Amino acid sequence: MLRREVKISKRVKQDQTRVNKGIRATEVRVIGSDGEQVGVLPIAEALRIAQSDALDLVEVSPDARPPVCKIMDHGKYKYELTKKKQEAKRKQKSVQIKEIKVRPKTGDHDLETKVRHVDKFISNGDKVKITLVFRGREFMLREQANIILEKVVEMTKDFAQVEQLPKFEGRVITMLLGPK
Repeated sequence: MLRREVKISKRVKQDQTRVNKGIRATEVRVIGSDGEQVGVLPIAEALRIAQSDALDLVEVSPDARPPVCKIMDHGKYKYELTKKKQEAKRKQKSVQIKEIKVRPKTGDHDLETKVRHVDKFISNGDKVKITLVFRGREFMLREQANIILEKVVEMTKDFAQVEQLPKFEGRVITMLLGPK
């Protein structure tokens, strides 16, 4: 017979707060429902005060000595915590790097069009990576490539700044632009 191991999940929830009888300390610093500090009390007395107000004793700061507990409605507390997390997630914006590819023989009008795209990306708060790609014998046109990159910097100087100077990697030159 084959014997299979059963893995028991020992997940400890980081967000789980101790409430009422789940608080393990013998003495706690109690903050009343109005926000005023009641003082350091034995856990039994703190629970009695919370129950007389028809509220819960919630451990707010378990790392403090003695642990800080607040008399409040636990359901309302959990709801407010989830709202704060959602708000923080909504405010957090990730910066994306958009890429614009040009070649050494890219014309002036095409370059203007690509600069308009750069302006649109920068106004959205993204960074733009300008990639100049050499193909075949274009590799000999390095001076012209530097002129094109200088033109791009000149055209974008009003709304963008160079975050990474042009860097030569194989058959590609890259430059990074960011918002001013």
